[in-house]
Amino acid sequence: MKTDPKGVLVGSHYLSGNHACAEGALSAGCRFLSVYPIMPALEVSERFLARAKEVGATFIQMEDEISTLAAVLGASWTGKKSMTVTSGPGLSLMMENLGLGVMLETPCVIVDIQSVGPGLGLPNRPSQGDMMQARWGSHGDYEIIALAPSSPQEMFDFTIKAFNLSEHYRVPVAVMSDEYVAHLKEKVVIPPANKIEIEPRRYYEGPKDSYLPFKRDEDLVPRMVDIGEGYKFHVTGLTHDDRGYPIMNEECQEYNVHPLVWKIRNYVDNIIEVQEVHVEDAEVIIISYGATSRAALKAMEQARNSGIKVGSLKLDTVWPFPEKRVAELAKKVKAFAVPEMNFGQIVLEVERCSYGNANVFFVHHGEKGVENTDNILSAVKQAAQQNSVKDGIIECE
Repeated sequence: MKTDPKGVLVGSHYLSGNHACAEGALSAGCRFLSVYPIMPALEVSERFLARAKEVGATFIQMEDEISTLAAVLGASWTGKKSMTVTSGPGLSLMMENLGLGVMLETPCVIVDIQSVGPGLGLPNRPSQGDMMQARWGSHGDYEIIALAPSSPQEMFDFTIKAFNLSEHYRVPVAVMSDEYVAHLKEKVVIPPANKIEIEPRRYYEGPKDSYLPFKRDEDLVPRMVDIGEGYKFHVTGLTHDDRGYPIMNEECQEYNVHPLVWKIRNYVDNIIEVQEVHVEDAEVIIISYGATSRAALKAMEQARNSGIKVGSLKLDTVWPFPEKRVAELAKKVKAFAVPEMNFGQIVLEVERCSYGNANVFFVHHGEKGVENTDNILSAVKQAAQQNSVKDGIIECE
């Protein structure tokens, strides 16, 4: 393997999605990985562990997923860029500490390699069944950022992007992959370190005795320090003031929690990224994310070759949802087709944001193979034939 003087991989490599994720984390500066082993995410941990000594990173296996995310939060507050990787059952157990991470405004990355559930399900088969859990799984009011890679290259790129977003907005960021992308092997190009944009941690620079861990900058994001460096302060999951001390009243709740929402919502145009193809003249647009985007793009080209004007809207950022763009497109097209490897999750957001202006077709995808286009193409043809807007989501086999 070709590495730079700091042990970080560079050049062109044939990697699985899981290995690309580990390399992306290392390139982003992640030096702490806490896990509880679970399929189909094991290879991320194995790769990180194998490379940890070369780059001076720490790997720890905890007794369960609850303590795993707690360790990630603690490591982040000591100055380490920190990550965990799991699958659906583990993500469920992490939800309480996800809420704590949001309340403590702790930058970190959670990688979810989705597989078929509920329960332990089929850990060797892909799914996209955790998408709503990523957004709404913890309790209370908050915002989250979640990215959806569709290839090993995007596993590398989006893991770096996740760390950058987590540092910029002081929020946990989820990378929502799946078993198919995790085990898919393709060429991954890793640039030299000086060509990779890395968001530095936003540190406080004033007198130590004046530091307030939750005093916000103009963009509502507080500055951090490293615990153990001589600063005296308190952090708590309770409603708190700028010092981090609990204050039990509604006024402080509003003061404390509202910025958790607005520091994301105010900047959605900076956060959300989508990829658009042939949307200018499209009558039908396929909205996809993650592994299903591979089949969606093929189906789009097949449909256009048969004379149907089809476009693609690939969601690189799923949360926050690109509702403004979907609403704009709904006024211009007949319909959206939404393939997902679940029984309908993101399609509900597409319907909500269409405001009755376009039909929404749901495609339960993946049972004939993740990259099979038959059911998407069938839905596109059905959508193109509709002359009026139907009430509610139209399900296609």
